[in-house]
Amino acid sequence: MALTRDQKEQVLAQYAEWLGKSQAVVLVEYTGLKMKDLDAIRAKIRDTGGEFHVLKNTLAHKVFAAHGMAVPEKLLEKSTAVAFAFKDAAATTKALTDATKGMEAIKLKGGFLDKQALNASQVKALADMPPLPVVRAQLLGVLQAPAGKLVRTIAEPARSLASVFRAYSDKAQAAA
Repeated sequence: MALTRDQKEQVLAQYAEWLGKSQAVVLVEYTGLKMKDLDAIRAKIRDTGGEFHVLKNTLAHKVFAAHGMAVPEKLLEKSTAVAFAFKDAAATTKALTDATKGMEAIKLKGGFLDKQALNASQVKALADMPPLPVVRAQLLGVLQAPAGKLVRTIAEPARSLASVFRAYSDKAQAAA
């Protein structure tokens, strides 16, 4: 079904809004995928704070170009669906790859991270990164380790002195 000019402008505005809000964009080919599979992918990506939409290639190309993204032609061929990562790029990409495991109809094309083009292998590497909460926890652990060592180092002489007093106390009790 052909779109009118007004409908195309509305679609372009929606695409532009999604691109403006997203940290990362992942493009996939979904030829031959059933609607229930698309809905399952959408649900997993929505859980990570992202969205998954089927796009019209010509309109998507216009929006990407308007946002200063150089889109390789192979990314917008055949049927294209896009995952938009609004909160956590790594978590959304991981959700997409996890949801599409075993689906031969889905082929990873590439994507964008902060307007930089990514090929399929770079998108897979992004999916292998830990989600943002895990990275924060790791950073907190790294920051707390020196403080914990300092506290143990400061407390050790007092602990040693208490052990010496206890040994003398036990020795005195045994003698009595």
